[in-house]
Amino acid sequence: MAATFPTQARVVIVGGGIMGCSTAYHLAKLGWKDVVLLEQGRLSGGTTWHAAGLVGQLRSYQNLTRLIRYSTELYSKLEAETGLATGWKQCGSLSVARTEERMVLLRRSAAMANAQGVTCEPLTPKQAGEKYPIMRTDDLVGAVWLPGDGKANPADITQALAKGARNGGVRIFEKVRVTDVDTKDGRVTGVQTTEGPITAEIVVNCAGQWARQLGRKVGVTVPLYSCEHMYIVTEKMEGVPRDLPVMRDPDGYIYFKEEVGGLLMGGFEPEAKPWNKDIIPDDFEFGMLPDDWDQFQILMDNALIRVPALEKTGIKTFMNGPESFTPDLNYILGEAPQVRGFFVGAGFNSMGIASSGGAGMALAEWIVAGEPTMDLWPVDIRRFANFHGNDAWLRERVSETLGLHYKMSWPQREQESGRPFRRSPLYDRLKARGAWFGNKMGWERPNWFAGIGKTPDMQYGWARGAWFDAVAAEHRATREGVTVVDETSFGKILVQGRDAEAALQQLCANDVALPVGHTAYTGALNARGTFESDFTVARLARDKFLIITGSAQPTRDMDWLGRNLSADAHVVLTDVTSAWTVLSVMGPKSRALLQKVSRADFSNEGFPFAAIREIGVGYATVLAARRTYMGELGWELYVPVEFAATVFETLHEAGAEFGLRDAGYYAVEGLRLEKGYRAWGRELTPDDTPFQAGLGWAVKLDKPGGFIGQKALVEAKGKPLTRRLVSVVLEDGEPLLWGGEALLRDGAPVGDLTSAAYGHTIGAALGLGYVKRTDGSAIDAAWLEAGRFEIDLAGTRLKAKVSLRPPYDPAGARIKV
Repeated sequence: MAATFPTQARVVIVGGGIMGCSTAYHLAKLGWKDVVLLEQGRLSGGTTWHAAGLVGQLRSYQNLTRLIRYSTELYSKLEAETGLATGWKQCGSLSVARTEERMVLLRRSAAMANAQGVTCEPLTPKQAGEKYPIMRTDDLVGAVWLPGDGKANPADITQALAKGARNGGVRIFEKVRVTDVDTKDGRVTGVQTTEGPITAEIVVNCAGQWARQLGRKVGVTVPLYSCEHMYIVTEKMEGVPRDLPVMRDPDGYIYFKEEVGGLLMGGFEPEAKPWNKDIIPDDFEFGMLPDDWDQFQILMDNALIRVPALEKTGIKTFMNGPESFTPDLNYILGEAPQVRGFFVGAGFNSMGIASSGGAGMALAEWIVAGEPTMDLWPVDIRRFANFHGNDAWLRERVSETLGLHYKMSWPQREQESGRPFRRSPLYDRLKARGAWFGNKMGWERPNWFAGIGKTPDMQYGWARGAWFDAVAAEHRATREGVTVVDETSFGKILVQGRDAEAALQQLCANDVALPVGHTAYTGALNARGTFESDFTVARLARDKFLIITGSAQPTRDMDWLGRNLSADAHVVLTDVTSAWTVLSVMGPKSRALLQKVSRADFSNEGFPFAAIREIGVGYATVLAARRTYMGELGWELYVPVEFAATVFETLHEAGAEFGLRDAGYYAVEGLRLEKGYRAWGRELTPDDTPFQAGLGWAVKLDKPGGFIGQKALVEAKGKPLTRRLVSVVLEDGEPLLWGGEALLRDGAPVGDLTSAAYGHTIGAALGLGYVKRTDGSAIDAAWLEAGRFEIDLAGTRLKAKVSLRPPYDPAGARIKV
């Protein structure tokens, strides 16, 4: 070894690709000097070296866009700091559209980009051709231009980051393999290497496509799998200057960038080819896979359409290098829920060069602060569960994931591979009733119903499809009659023990020292006073509580609750999600229906709002909670899975006289938005306080003993709310909204829609979204009424009404009748 090999370090980073080096660089910038980075081969020798090096700024989530914008700033300054060139060039990028549908998507992206402060300009085909003269344009509908995008040399950036890290005190060792990770009492204590052991407080898994197998050494699920990813590099071409923009033709699945006077052309074919290696060889350094022209053919054919001059140009290099992909096309970041002190930064889905500058910064801040410093939920490792690590499922899923880069991003689009995955006990019955299923946290969930014996015709598009009228009927039935929704995917966590009440009081912002048989809605906050989760707490006994949380949240919530419990607390947490089916019976006729199938008293006096009781439904014994996420009188039934079919059949047999309908999640979305109910990950994130979200009523600042986040909220109370959640309703009842649309006040962007749907009761599309004032003054009803609000829908501005109150039943009278 060139330097004395260490026996201890505060942090050991495993992997010397761009992500590992970025994390090391940023830890050093934050003042952490005792950091060791280990690379089993040579720096950038895994995936980084053969990456195409495209850097596109825009992402669907604002914070991911922010991180990539940081990457571009970092790459532009690294050479001056380290003396090493990065190859960074801000050449701009074009994305072109062959169809009107694709152009709608690009216009939506342009509106979103400009709202996020990213310059993005729609172009005509002629204008696009002027920026990219060797491109065929007669078959194009249009394009968008992002001047801030660019390209870089991946290996050079990695070396520059490594030098910057070394300058900050980080020790980097190549040709050292980590053979095992040491743990004790659920926490990492160090690593075993080919050069000897190193004790450490923190281990960071930046091992790229090896990250899955390294995680498995300590029982950590890192759900990624490698696909073959191919591109070609041509000989020099006439008309290809060094500053030629990056060009993407997503309808042809292809991209182009200038490379030494020629073109680098690659893409993301609709059906990818997984690299069938459950175990990747340790010595696969600077490795390539065999050429596969058959797999590449669809990309080559489309490239010849877009750039006809390729037909007469020689090919210098065919590159086939494996890259790792995740089930949802977002990378994996954060501290593993299974082992304390074990962090992961991997799975970059061919976006590692663009993302790693900012992702390394975010991961370093997470390590130093002990929690994320911004909302990183879309990439948080806790969005996955252990079952997502199944190799057979991952292989099938990533064959689709790779192609999602350029596949039409239709609203409501569902991934199709690896399904059905998790099924409710009622799956077959719902399918027979014409359910169109969506997928969340692996669960098959009914989105809408075509009717008994019918096959749902789900045609994706920007306009109203066959689903629209079906959802309208489900929506009206909930408002006027009664519906039943299978919500089995809800997370359920049992909290038991002598100290359960005291622990939950500390962890929850609301008062949850409830009488037995009562429930309360609450947020769970971090020290900044922003949301880590939101859920309902039900008290079943003196020492027994049941938490009902969102479908995506059980892994996150179990982790957050567990890490914030006092070490000496007599409390046990158990994820019981799979033990219970949930059936929501909602609507003004729900009381009459339940009274018919049960001997329980469902009157206001006998069963008040927020109560939870054990009742009989037909032959089954279930828990019934009088709560709603749809804004109507109703009960959620928590049914042991062995009784699910019995209860479902009992409800439908008795429900005929009341017009009982099945309803799905599309109806639930419209219903909850009419009522202004918030959703985790959209309206409630680690960037939002309860006051901003309009949920101050669910915070008890004077609660004895306090709670996590109390101090921050006490300091915030009374200060002007310059950012607030509002309800938004279009004045025109015809257009549809899908979420993400920019919200403008007097022509200037002030926010965007976090959620959107069609409100069939009010007869217009609507949504929720945050608006922000930049002058330091409070957002109040007067300011909202004084402004002229519009929604930017793919470049068309539509008048909207904006309010702090929901458009439907703002007083909440209907849920308590």
